[in-house]
Amino acid sequence: MRQRLQKIIAAAGIASRRAAEQMILDGQVTVNGQQITELGARADPQVDHIKVRGKLINSQPSVSRRRYFVVNKPRGVLSSVSDPGKRPLVIELVPPALRRGLYPAGRLDFNTEGLIILTNDGELTRLLTAAGAIEKVYHVKVKGQPSEQQIQRLRRGIKLDQTRIGPAEISLIRRTKDGGNAWYEVRLRQGKNQQIRRMFDSTGHSVVKLRRVRIGHLDDRGLPLGRFRELAETEVQRFFRTENVRTGGGAR
Repeated sequence: MRQRLQKIIAAAGIASRRAAEQMILDGQVTVNGQQITELGARADPQVDHIKVRGKLINSQPSVSRRRYFVVNKPRGVLSSVSDPGKRPLVIELVPPALRRGLYPAGRLDFNTEGLIILTNDGELTRLLTAAGAIEKVYHVKVKGQPSEQQIQRLRRGIKLDQTRIGPAEISLIRRTKDGGNAWYEVRLRQGKNQQIRRMFDSTGHSVVKLRRVRIGHLDDRGLPLGRFRELAETEVQRFFRTENVRTGGGAR
């Protein structure tokens, strides 16, 4: 059956669907020897020879075991599997023998630390990156101390550069010992690029440190920066059960 190329590539565990789209646009994908650069292109994984960066892909997801790792990403590490600038990559925090087919399910900014999931499961990736599906929790250290009125404005949602930023749950954790800065917990279900940094920038209190401490039911307890662990099947299925309860959908 003919399917969109980006779906086939994602199902093969090569990259997320979004990353696969970029590979197509960059001319890194061929079908039966012909370079494909259009996102609407389709192929039959049972019949066609599909290559990514010159390598024939295994397009049958049933052959490749689905794998899931949670990583506590340090600051200064890129949420990617490659980088022309040769910066440190989150995939490099997993031993080479375990990396094949893994890609980040979502992203964290280069200077943001915390939890990110590496997987070859496109279905989980879509769930984790879908707006409103899975809550993410961040701890944020800001310069100075925003007023309660400023925090209330962020809680209600604001408009930044013609983009509407949705409501967020924000609570004060503590003030630093010298009383100069403050830590907040921010809970989001819909995150945009640099959202938390931009939110606090709008108050005049820039972010000094930012880390993601929880994705859904997973938190960073017992997982030091730079370390990873494999998720149990029960932990993975809990993401889908949570989403089914929220939407009233059926089991995976």
